Amino acid sequence: MSHQVPTNIITGFLGVGKTTTILNLLKAKPENENWAVLVNEFGEVGIDGAMMAEGGALIKEVPGGCMCCTAGVPMSVGINVLLRQKPDRLIIEPTGLGHPKQVMKTLTSEQYTNYIDLKATIALVDPRNLSDERHLSNANFIDQLSVAEVVVGNKVDQCSAEDIDVFNDWLTDQSPAKIFHKLVKNGNLPIEVLDIERRIPNQTTSQAQSHEFHDHSDLEPVFELSPELPFVRRENKGQGHFSCGWIVGAEHSFDFDQLFSMLSDLNAERVKAVVNTDKGCYAFNVANRVVSVNQMSLEGYESRVEVIDSELLPWDQLESVLLELCGLR
Repeated sequence: MSHQVPTNIITGFLGVGKTTTILNLLKAKPENENWAVLVNEFGEVGIDGAMMAEGGALIKEVPGGCMCCTAGVPMSVGINVLLRQKPDRLIIEPTGLGHPKQVMKTLTSEQYTNYIDLKATIALVDPRNLSDERHLSNANFIDQLSVAEVVVGNKVDQCSAEDIDVFNDWLTDQSPAKIFHKLVKNGNLPIEVLDIERRIPNQTTSQAQSHEFHDHSDLEPVFELSPELPFVRRENKGQGHFSCGWIVGAEHSFDFDQLFSMLSDLNAERVKAVVNTDKGCYAFNVANRVVSVNQMSLEGYESRVEVIDSELLPWDQLESVLLELCGLR
């Protein structure tokens, strides 16, 4: 490569709208540019890559929380694969349960000096979470905001005036001040924000940061489905959270209405799914028990469901319900 690729880290806690924001940025990118996205998910089955498949970008996934591990080998492998495609821009989405500091350290290491031009790190935050002690006491949440030069308050349409005041007061208290901030809805981030230069050196992360190793998944693992084994299930745990994901063969279709109802009632911190239904292929996104749905044009794609919560949920019971909804029980 003869030039450095402009690169942004887009971070934020679970359910804040990172994937939606990246999808909007992909829609706004210049037509003559090829962008690449490296996606890290805490879950094992990989949902975001499917959601971004229609965005016209090169996509690589690092499932299982690996990108926040100190070794960072899966991340480096994914970056190298994407850089070989000579993209015009690289966007990296770490898991919402990860610390971005190690990602920054890798991207600014000697290994990538000649290949990556790391721009400002962008942190998304739901302003309502700045009044939630569960978030304010979480080292990941604190560090994601502290290392970012750009902070975007997303989901402003769901916030009260008091939430906005808390967000603005928080910004006023930041030292050094954030380079840029904005309140948006539906992840509609101005594309120009990607070109804001990084502040060097980056702010240090919280001393409370602790690291937990996850079981390493292979980069983009292949799941073998067959008539004898029409679905697979994978679990992960770490950073005080648990996840369980299912992949169901493309030949099986879920009942849309019953699935929507089940996801609306499911008391989990985070749910993502890309599912074949009797009404077509849809992406389901659940945060704060609010379900959003977008139709997809994917064909022949396995259905994928991922559930994350800070409590260990009854996975066997949930699995029985899911399999019943697609006719496997």
